[in-house]
Amino acid sequence: MDRGLDEVVMRGTVVLLTGGLLLVAAGTAGITGSLALVAALVLVGVGLYLVSERVGAVAAADASDLDPRVVAADLWLGPFLAAAVAGFYLGATAGEVQALGGLLGLVGMLNYFLRPFYHLLYGLARRVQTL
Repeated sequence: MDRGLDEVVMRGTVVLLTGGLLLVAAGTAGITGSLALVAALVLVGVGLYLVSERVGAVAAADASDLDPRVVAADLWLGPFLAAAVAGFYLGATAGEVQALGGLLGLVGMLNYFLRPFYHLLYGLARRVQTL
């Protein structure tokens, strides 16, 4: 298993799931796709970015394995991804916002479940490279 590949896949999964969760929560609360939603998601992203700077610095100091703190340091990208999706679908109903969040979460889980396939492709590429 390649630690770097696992870290990239987990970071992508966390970002997609965070963005999806925020959109599902907004849709459940009855918030429609609007510039106000985009602005709120950007503010959440900025807040998480400020927190992640501290978490990332602490995690980098003593990271020995795939540390959840290192992966969590990328949580701030989720709200920005959700804001981009909501901005692309301005005027979406609350149910559509919820469905968009579900799609983001689905892509995140698909990314997670394809990890063994990624390792297979990576291993094959390394073997071909050594030939």
